[in-house]
Amino acid sequence: MALEIKGVHKQFQNNDSATLHDINLEIQNGEFVCIVGSSGCGKSTLLNLIAGLDQPTRGEILLDGNAITGPGAERTVMFQEHGLFPWLNVIENVKFGMKLSGLSKEEQEEKAEYYLNMVKLLDYKDYLIHEISGGMRQRVALARALTMDSKILLMDEPFSALDKQTSNQLREELQRIWMETKRTILFITHSVEEAVYLADRVVILSAETGQIANIIPIELERPREVYQPDFVEYRHQILNLVREEIAV
Repeated sequence: MALEIKGVHKQFQNNDSATLHDINLEIQNGEFVCIVGSSGCGKSTLLNLIAGLDQPTRGEILLDGNAITGPGAERTVMFQEHGLFPWLNVIENVKFGMKLSGLSKEEQEEKAEYYLNMVKLLDYKDYLIHEISGGMRQRVALARALTMDSKILLMDEPFSALDKQTSNQLREELQRIWMETKRTILFITHSVEEAVYLADRVVILSAETGQIANIIPIELERPREVYQPDFVEYRHQILNLVREEIAV
């Protein structure tokens, strides 16, 4: 068992209703889970609770049996904004977290080059951040996240600010990387197509109740293609469920 969310309830001050109410979810080691739902349903709130950036009003979140009470090295977060340092070049950005964790220079160099090669950016390792495209910056951020070897990677709509073609390319890369590494990933997205493309299971959050409305297992072989009939069927099924929640 990797992650257990037990009876989690989150209510913010000056808000009479709870953003999240009685959330129960288990994520297995090596599983890729996507969370979808309308704006305001609590997707990012839930991710922040798992990251330890906020605390639940009630309930508990466990990682391998240990309660999450704050940020920790066993969880790495990747947000919409890449969060790279413009005064550092590509490889130094990738090394940044490893430096803080005390790895030797040799280990930093080896791991940074390994993951830059994985995201197909090794030839750009000496470039400054302003010299590469937005999609390439997100690849650098992904490489940096992967170098931390955390138990779970938390991704909050990391491709949503990119154009459609670039985001499609990056989700293909992420699918390939996940197939190679089998990292445990929790991925927040507004895109149902993206969720079906990436996930083992898709969790639908309800903005009306603050609860999990549905959990849909995606039983498709990888790598996946968006024009497969079964893929289209899953997409329509989940899209209809999300639309029902929005209508409510």
